[in-house]
Amino acid sequence: MLIGEVARRSGVSSRMLRHYDSLGLVRPTGRTFGGYREYSEEDIRRIFHVESLRSLGLSLRQIGRALEDPAFEPSDLVGDLIQRTEERLKREQELLERLRAVDASAPFGWEGVLRIVELLHGLNSPHAARRQQTVLAPAEDVPMPTELLAEAILAEADPNVAGALRWALERAGGDGVASLAAGARSEDVDVRRRAVLAIAGIPGEEAAAVLAQALHDPDPAVHGRAALALGSRGETAAVPALVRMVAEGTTDVEAAEVLGALAGDAVRADRILSELTGALAAPAADSATRIRLVQALAEMPPDLARDALRCLSEDADRAVARLASALAGVLGRRA
Repeated sequence: MLIGEVARRSGVSSRMLRHYDSLGLVRPTGRTFGGYREYSEEDIRRIFHVESLRSLGLSLRQIGRALEDPAFEPSDLVGDLIQRTEERLKREQELLERLRAVDASAPFGWEGVLRIVELLHGLNSPHAARRQQTVLAPAEDVPMPTELLAEAILAEADPNVAGALRWALERAGGDGVASLAAGARSEDVDVRRRAVLAIAGIPGEEAAAVLAQALHDPDPAVHGRAALALGSRGETAAVPALVRMVAEGTTDVEAAEVLGALAGDAVRADRILSELTGALAAPAADSATRIRLVQALAEMPPDLARDALRCLSEDADRAVARLASALAGVLGRRA
């Protein structure tokens, strides 16, 4: 049977059949004298097997494994599909309940209701470009619901869409911290990272309190982002974490800059200087670590940094000593 006839009878387009052929999923066993694909009855049965597995939500790669690997155990895969389907149904049920609540109270009138429906359709699109377009092209006279934006941020894996969602949440000016705070406590580290990154852009004491809790998160990306955000707000609670980031080489340049900005206050400057010099004297600090810490010292107010750098210019580690001496000289010329 030629490809056109197979497409008509199976409902699978000729283009998709060619795609299956290119992937090795369903390769026609024969060719006509003219070189056209010719499908056998076994090939057609395989097409229906592929389509059946696709209907369960399997990717084409997973289908290929299932059909080709005699030792393939589908139980784990099916279990994963069940879990993902249950999670999707739960999210859809939550969205349905929100829509019913909006329909009952109509806080923005029907324009608001229609806007929420439009947002839901766009944000649940499988295409990242469509989701991003939904966020970046809002209706001018209808506010974006902050709770909906916050929940979308926690679920969004695409960095471009996530950035657009964070921008929209900040622009909306509402309170999305409560929804994001739940994400900051999630067992899923990716959700926690998205939550803290979004909260970092929200002003106010409530956001700062969530960021302070995130300083104790075991994931470096989570507590690092929280430390940078808190330090930029002038919170001294972030100082130990920022110094560790410099010592460990984790976003150390940005951390050093934040420490330098914090040190504009004399009380904070003394604490930061103490933390940095303590880390420099730590027995476990190797040469590379101490060099990063010396560079961070140069971000401090010159009057404080010069004395510390002059002391370090006599350090037993010659690389540290040379760098400290050079930086002390630079600061001296700026005075």
